[in-house]
Amino acid sequence: MGNVISMPEAQEDAAPSLSMSNGLTSVFLDVLVLSGSRLANTEREKELIIWLAQRDQSVVGIGTVGFSLEEMPWSADNFANEKAFMTRTIQEAMNESGWKKLSYTPNKEMVIGRLADFRLMIDALQAEYLDPSYYIEWAEVDEEDDSPTIPRGYPMCPKHEVYLSCHGCLLCNYEGGG
Repeated sequence: MGNVISMPEAQEDAAPSLSMSNGLTSVFLDVLVLSGSRLANTEREKELIIWLAQRDQSVVGIGTVGFSLEEMPWSADNFANEKAFMTRTIQEAMNESGWKKLSYTPNKEMVIGRLADFRLMIDALQAEYLDPSYYIEWAEVDEEDDSPTIPRGYPMCPKHEVYLSCHGCLLCNYEGGG
């Protein structure tokens, strides 16, 4: 089945979609969350990483975590800085930042190739194609929910040093210790 990451429909010709197997998708997300958790400083940068961590196939199901770039929690007023953050996150993942925290050894060639493709997509993404309704819906707090979409205070996993999502630690869940 696999997963697809795509450009906004109006920009579909700007960069090719990124298709990955379920296993490669998990590795791709693991290394992005590892590097991004080390780099994130602002609330929105942390939210971008938490949003990626929520694409946890061990919780939500394999083959169900594909997305279009406009669905990510970008802000129109700070998009250039967020895009630069995401580019740094991708580069650090390509530099194997944090990979020692993984319980497995990624296939470098495959994951770095997909990260390079993702960087091309991020580079091509333009602010006018963002849809703020995705963020509003994602960030909405349900007072009855014990596990908010964005965990209060941006807690991190003490073992893996990654931001926790409403599903817990992406890496612990993969290891079966979530």
